[in-house]
Amino acid sequence: MSILKDHLNNFDLEKRYSLCIFGELTAKARPRYTGKFVYTPVATKNYEVLVKELFISKYGSVMLDGAVQAVITAYFSIPKSTSKKNREKMINKEILPKKKPDLDNIAKAILDSLNKIAYIDDSQVTKLVVEKYYSENPRVEVFINEITMKGENQ
Repeated sequence: MSILKDHLNNFDLEKRYSLCIFGELTAKARPRYTGKFVYTPVATKNYEVLVKELFISKYGSVMLDGAVQAVITAYFSIPKSTSKKNREKMINKEILPKKKPDLDNIAKAILDSLNKIAYIDDSQVTKLVVEKYYSENPRVEVFINEITMKGENQ
């Protein structure tokens, strides 16, 4: 979250929302093609529905209409075969996950899920921070803010 703190001095935060999705992340998968049809894989669709339902149950439909800043932090399970020494390093963020899913697919899954619920469209996201870590409690933490530049006339 230090990256976010470095940038907050330049912005007035008008609206702030947070969400925690417990369990393993399902990143955005590529669309699948079957002859004439294109479809989103079931696991991706189910994860997007979960994120939507969690946000709606906490905030309802917010529909921010200004510029949006998003911070997404994905925490992955520590593999069971990991040594105690490396487990500690993973918990202390000394060893980071260099595995799939890619950061862009993590962001896409979350941002697409919140379309037409938290904001009109994810094209409103003008600042994005996405990070991956290990944890004994896998989850995804999402923070979104509507932002305006300090001194900007509204």
